[in-house]
Amino acid sequence: MSDRKQIILGAYLGGVNHQTVWSHPDAGSQIDFSSFEHTAVTAERGKFDFFFLAEGLALRERDGQVFDQDIVGRPDTLPVLASLAAVTEHLGLAGTLNATFNEPYELARQLASLDHLSGGRAAWNVVTSFDAFTGQNFRRGGFLDRSQRYERAAEAVALVRELWDAWAADEVVADKATGRFLRSGDAGAFAHTGPQFDVRGRFTVPRSPQGQPVVLQAGVSEQGREFAAATSDAIFSPFTHLADAQAYYADVKARVVRHGRRADEVKILPGAAFVLGDTEQDAQDKARWVREQQVTDRTARILLEQIWNRDLSAYDPDGPLPDVEPDLDAPSFIQGRALLDPDRRGWVARLRALAEENRWSLRQVVVDQFTRTEFVGTATQVADQIDTFVQEGGSDGFIIGSHLVPTGLDEFVDRVVPLLQERGALRAEYTGTTLRDNLGLPVPERARGAVLVG
Repeated sequence: MSDRKQIILGAYLGGVNHQTVWSHPDAGSQIDFSSFEHTAVTAERGKFDFFFLAEGLALRERDGQVFDQDIVGRPDTLPVLASLAAVTEHLGLAGTLNATFNEPYELARQLASLDHLSGGRAAWNVVTSFDAFTGQNFRRGGFLDRSQRYERAAEAVALVRELWDAWAADEVVADKATGRFLRSGDAGAFAHTGPQFDVRGRFTVPRSPQGQPVVLQAGVSEQGREFAAATSDAIFSPFTHLADAQAYYADVKARVVRHGRRADEVKILPGAAFVLGDTEQDAQDKARWVREQQVTDRTARILLEQIWNRDLSAYDPDGPLPDVEPDLDAPSFIQGRALLDPDRRGWVARLRALAEENRWSLRQVVVDQFTRTEFVGTATQVADQIDTFVQEGGSDGFIIGSHLVPTGLDEFVDRVVPLLQERGALRAEYTGTTLRDNLGLPVPERARGAVLVG
């Protein structure tokens, strides 16, 4: 075994976004099971740690109409992951489930069931929402003020874990003859009273194979970093420039230690896209073509309409940025997309400064600010970039995706993975039996010693 830091790899399948080039002649379906299966099987062939699904809970709208720049239709996360459990053996199965719109009992039961079905490979990406537009789909509107979303999420995660722990080690007994779990004593009993939830009863799912499913989260704000450091097993980082990533990595790891945990008990994983070429110039040319396909005339205007909060269809994408100011008082022109910065005026000022400094058109500004291909080059160059980033403390690995669904990951697995394996930075074979094993995460203390069917 190499003494190099081992790189964690997750794979994501592009869905509702502009990064995926659906116009590509080789693009497949975003809803057929074959697309999910191909990506997951390819990731397992590349000895990835897990497959990741994001989630969209509402059809996006532009000026009150369905957002026709987006694909429409995405199956529910959990049935997809449960189906993938049957066609993979080692790959972790991570799903995004909203803590604002779902009840802890339902979340705990669904994820524990997935963990049993997959033999200990389930993971939950915890997300929150203060979006009243999406909340209209849910009971009582499902709406929370921004200030309350982490309060609810923190209590929801704690309660889900309490439910997973409702079956103590000495209460989980397996009948080897029938394969059934036998309950004893107070197995499954729980009672919780808090600001957000007041529940009691018996949890129906016995202790899962990895003790608890892995908990993932994304957070950049002060509140988000603290939430992740206190409760998560891994955190998705938005930083892909090494200096920024190192600062974020050091900050979060220090917070983890302050919460009484070891620094390596939380893994930090940025998302990343790639473009490979036979030469560096070939890769750069391909990357330029991808960006041009990602930012069509309509896409360029729509991405800025979210910031300006007004109809920009009259503006030429190859002309200057809009000369009007953002409309701060109108209802949201784009519904269902997260606004990354609520300071619209400040955002517009920054974009205008970029355009003036670089003499960029509207489209060029959008390409610079809204497309990302972190790793561009030959297979050797991309392997070097990934390995260097991880070894120098920028992250513990990456969530890798492609502009092409579902076959884009194949090239990475065929050409980059063997190079990472040769240098000892990536496993040649799976050594663990659960996702926790493969990620190097500890089993929760209360779960240690649990007796499970097997």
